[in-house]
Formats: sequence, structure tokens, C-alpha cells
Amino acid sequence: MILWSILAALLAITLVFLVAKSFSRWGRDDDAPDGVTASHAGGMLSALFLLIFAIAVIIPWTVSDSARQNTHAEAQSLVEAYWAAGDLPEAEKDHVRAAIRDYTQFVIDEEWSYMVAHDDVSPEGWKRMDALRSTVGDYTFTGKQQKDALNDLEDDIEGVYAARRQRASDAGSGLPSGVLVMTLLTGAIMIVYPILAGARPRGRAWVPLLLMAGILGVSVYLVFNINHAFSGALEVGSGAFKTAQQEYARIP
Repeated sequence: MILWSILAALLAITLVFLVAKSFSRWGRDDDAPDGVTASHAGGMLSALFLLIFAIAVIIPWTVSDSARQNTHAEAQSLVEAYWAAGDLPEAEKDHVRAAIRDYTQFVIDEEWSYMVAHDDVSPEGWKRMDALRSTVGDYTFTGKQQKDALNDLEDDIEGVYAARRQRASDAGSGLPSGVLVMTLLTGAIMIVYPILAGARPRGRAWVPLLLMAGILGVSVYLVFNINHAFSGALEVGSGAFKTAQQEYARIP
């Protein structure tokens, strides 16, 4: 990927030199900061930066929004499972509800920071869910109400699994490294472009140039800051699971 990108850039640069050489006899020298060459290159660089910047903002924004919905879906499935366990025999009900409470507390206290550090959900969380699923799968009841409750409980646990898998996917989602590099590169070029084009700012001309540089610097920083769904400015917190804990307390 990197090799082909470098090759494409070299081919494009070579094309510019070949065309410039071929048409040099019909053209005229152009070394002014506001000349045709500088204006064309500046416009194209601006468009390229804006395109890459838009991609770098929209994708993390979309992932964060999806991750927020998925965490609510997982927490709601936990609440529904907690409700369903209420129709089980007392011993089984207490065991299942205790396991759900422990899992929820584990996600809040430990797994959230683990996702930020490792871009994935923790193996310990899977172990807890597997243990609960295995235990529930071993239950057998004869009463209709208890059978129905067990079926509902199994469906809700499957819902937790599906949402958890999606949360793992969201934790590992991010912009390709090439997009981050291009955002940084094009942003840096836009900052120094007028000087590269031959302009020599004096006096008040520095004000808009420095203002643009500052805003671009903050913009590029934000691209890196929002690249992870569970940290940064668009951070998806564990609020849905904390709300679930509050709902457990009111479920009879």
C-alpha cells in the first residue's frame, strides 16, 4: 500500500515535469505568488485538504454515534434479562441476577478503560458472559411460566452477546493510518503554502496567516482526538450501564 502510494506520487510528479518540458516553448515564466501555477496548486491543495478532513471527521462521528446506540442496546438487554430472571425459582433467580450485576459493574469499572488501551473488549468480560450463558443453558424447568421465562432470558442473553460483539468492533474501529497521515501532511502544507509559493508576509499580513495556522492546527488535533469511539471529544461513556444499574434496583 505504502509502496504503491509512493509510486503514484512519483509518477504524478514525473508527469508534471514532462508536460512542463514539452510545453515550455509556448508558455511564459510564472514565478509570482498569485500566478497561474500558485493559484491552481493552492486551490487543489485546499480542496484536497477539505476532502480528507471531511472524511476524517465524518467517519469517527458516525462510529461514535453507532457505538452509543450499541451500548444502550447492550444495557437494555441486560435489564430485560434481569426482568426475565424474576420468574425463575428463587435460587436460580438470585444466581442469574447476581451474575448480571457483577458483569455490569465489571464493564463500568474495568472494561471501559481496557477498551481505550487495547481497542477491544476484555477476555474477562467474555468469560463472565460465557459462564452465565452456560449456567442458564443447563437449567431445566417443568412449569410453563418458568419455561417461558427461561426462553426470554436466553433470548436476552443472546442480545447482550450481539451488542457486545458490536461494541468490540466499535472499540477497534478507526481511521486508516493513511488518512491520518494525509490529514497531517495536507494540513501542514496548507499552513506554509503561501511562503512556499513565494509570498513574504509583512506587517498585518501575518495576522490572517497565523490565525489560519492556529485553526488548522486545532482541526488536525481534533481529527486525532476523536478517532477512538470510547475516548476523546466524542467519547461514548458507560452511562447506559450505570442507568441499567439503577433500573436493577427497582425491579422486583
